[in-house]
Amino acid sequence: MKIKIYSLLLAMMLIIVSSCDLDLLEDPNVPSINTANPTFITTRVQVDFARFFESTGFHGMRLTRMINQNQNNYQSAYVAVTFDPIWARAYQDILNDIKLLEQLAQDSDINYDYHLGIARTLRAYVLMTLTDVFGEVPWSEALDPLTTRSPRVDSGEDVYQAAMVSLQQAKESFSGERPIVRPVDLFYGNDEEKWLKLISTLELKYYLNRRLIDPSGSRIAINSLIGADNFIGEGEDFVFRYGTSLNDPDSRHPRFAATYTAGGGDYQSTWYMYNLIEEGPKPFDDPRVRYYLYRQVTANPTDPDKLRCLGEIAPGHYLAGGYPFCLPGSRGYWGRDHLNNEGIPPDGLERTVWGLYPAGGRYDNDSGTPVNNPSLGNQGAGIQPILLSSFVDFMLAEAVQEGDANGNAKELLLSGISKHLNYVRDFAEGSNEAGTIEAFDPREEYDEKVEEYLAYIESEFESSSTPMRIIGREYWLSLYGNGIESYNLYRRTGQPNGMQPGLLQDAGQFPRSYLYPNDYMVTNINANQRAFTDRVFWDNNPAGFIY
Repeated sequence: MKIKIYSLLLAMMLIIVSSCDLDLLEDPNVPSINTANPTFITTRVQVDFARFFESTGFHGMRLTRMINQNQNNYQSAYVAVTFDPIWARAYQDILNDIKLLEQLAQDSDINYDYHLGIARTLRAYVLMTLTDVFGEVPWSEALDPLTTRSPRVDSGEDVYQAAMVSLQQAKESFSGERPIVRPVDLFYGNDEEKWLKLISTLELKYYLNRRLIDPSGSRIAINSLIGADNFIGEGEDFVFRYGTSLNDPDSRHPRFAATYTAGGGDYQSTWYMYNLIEEGPKPFDDPRVRYYLYRQVTANPTDPDKLRCLGEIAPGHYLAGGYPFCLPGSRGYWGRDHLNNEGIPPDGLERTVWGLYPAGGRYDNDSGTPVNNPSLGNQGAGIQPILLSSFVDFMLAEAVQEGDANGNAKELLLSGISKHLNYVRDFAEGSNEAGTIEAFDPREEYDEKVEEYLAYIESEFESSSTPMRIIGREYWLSLYGNGIESYNLYRRTGQPNGMQPGLLQDAGQFPRSYLYPNDYMVTNINANQRAFTDRVFWDNNPAGFIY
């Protein structure tokens, strides 16, 4: 009887959280209490988690000018249906599977603590992120369809607290007796000490986001975490690694798969590229630019049929603000300005594309050739940079600079930059492009660029009247591929300020949160749509704070 009830619960969950084709209920790949294997479920949760991170952060990258934001205003760019995949991945897949895993572990004589430790850590991240982007979301009623078919939202504060509870449960799971049965650990290879360090790092993320609404409590908690000194360090970065298989399932990085077959893919952001090259605000190229971006042409286009803005004059507010327009320099960095609503001309094999890091593409050695071959570069063996050791230093630098932690902000900033510059290079040296890179940019020369970069930032920081802007800018430049943290950073600090505005002078209200998904709105009678101006619970910055 218990098995039948739980099977019914699982089926109803799939219907309630989002609108789904009923055929999914017969999918043999969807685990039930009768067929589920805890190891299989844990693997599935990890893979779905990577997909959740990618789809959620993709919009954050657009909003923070890391890649181009299409449409000509925010309200046109984002509609409710845009967010359906995020909601379904979180509730229908990850959270439901974790609930099933906990039930299986409870009913089993086998110790599945390690499985639970992984799942509960990832659940905490998912709950925090849902709150970070949607604000109030269903939780206490979300996975219990016998209570209600239209779960009400919980406050953001309560869901965040549930995430913290999940982290403490994960900590207990990893700290107990070492289980004989281990899952396939796609992140840390069954090293519980690294998972425990990740938990401490997620606690730092938790309190950093809360520092605006609870400065005293966050200060105490962050300083306690600093004293314990158990954050992830170099070599313990929390990343999801992709493979090179083209077959179903495609194991390659999604951005590579979308670009390196027929070209095209995402337009890179003029503003982000501007901040990475010597024709931007710094007197030299960022050492990472050739790893981040691959130019299919090494000179600027001249044909306005391929790049329409070549025949246009920059908008007045661009000229007044000194913003780059159309192209950020003269060397073929070809993308689009913020909120550019032009059509797509035949430029798929000419525009600048994702490079080696993090998408597993090509290193830019001035070859300037099309990326229409899936065997190019690292063949899609990229990463999702979810939480790197360098991010810890940037988060701590922010907390110190804003008076919410003890430490030296400048030293933490320089440490974060150094770690990330070296991380990108180390990733590249382990790729198929290693020989090409060493021939074009020998490690000794790269290290000299790193030292030059650090010296420049140190001088800039010491002479700046707005040091938080430098911390925010350098964190933003190190977050390439991670739109979740860049979106949080921008709303939390307003940095880096002075972002390139939309092409239209009035581009609408900047989304301080995502809209609720269409599937949730049409299937839940208790759902009330959010407005773009609605802020999540920890964002108490004023209206118009960012644009």
